[in-house]
Amino acid sequence: MDRRKFLTRLSIGLSSLIAALIAVPVVGSLIAPFFTEKPRVWRDIGPIDKFKIGETSLVKFEDATNRSWSGPTSKTGAWLRRQDKKKFKVFSINCTHLGCPVRWIKGSKIFLCPCHGGVYYEDGSRAAGPPPTGLSQYPVRVNKGRVQILTSPIPITNILGENQL
Repeated sequence: MDRRKFLTRLSIGLSSLIAALIAVPVVGSLIAPFFTEKPRVWRDIGPIDKFKIGETSLVKFEDATNRSWSGPTSKTGAWLRRQDKKKFKVFSINCTHLGCPVRWIKGSKIFLCPCHGGVYYEDGSRAAGPPPTGLSQYPVRVNKGRVQILTSPIPITNILGENQL
């Protein structure tokens, strides 16, 4: 084998090895979410008497994906609506369009996303704008006189429009 062929094959071999070394972590990060279980944790958000019937209020809690180094970024929120003495609904604070935080407009009784004009009714259903579906809901329970929600990572709507909580 002459020198030119040897160097050509060596270059191709080393380039292929480098490409494989770069591709392995990239492919791994793309398929890892399909094999990892999403953390879900019940978080206490307050005593049942703290929330008035018929009112929607912002509650704050630690995200389910909290790490010791997360600091203030581990804090998130949700919109809690008390429907009657023991029934609650908890909506994600994130718009189903691109995940921007929605705010509650008390006078109009709507949730509004300031980013692209998404609007949701007080029951969380889609009213107008680009969001494909209504607001995602967290499971909620009352345990020993305290309201708790089952937290999970930021809810993301899949391509079929189903909320992933």
